[in-house]
Amino acid sequence: VTKMKKLGNDIFYNQNITIKNIPSKAFEYKINGKSAIDWIIDRYQISIDKKSLIENNPNDYQGGKYIYELLLKIIDLSIKSVDLINEISKMECE
Repeated sequence: VTKMKKLGNDIFYNQNITIKNIPSKAFEYKINGKSAIDWIIDRYQISIDKKSLIENNPNDYQGGKYIYELLLKIIDLSIKSVDLINEISKMECE
């Protein structure tokens, strides 16, 4: 992956892979004001450090599967977290 793109509830991972129909509630789970999914999309891309000119390529980890698997896990975690938060908020505190 060079840079992922999000359009609605779909993520264009690369020219061959599109993750479609991600439930809207997956984007409701926020970390520091941004959805966890958006953090992955923004952070996990090829970049070059301006001072050292060293390339940071997250595709180098685990044979290139790391980012894809992480993204799927974050989508699942986000859905479960939103469900859990909604369930907890229904409980009465004593």
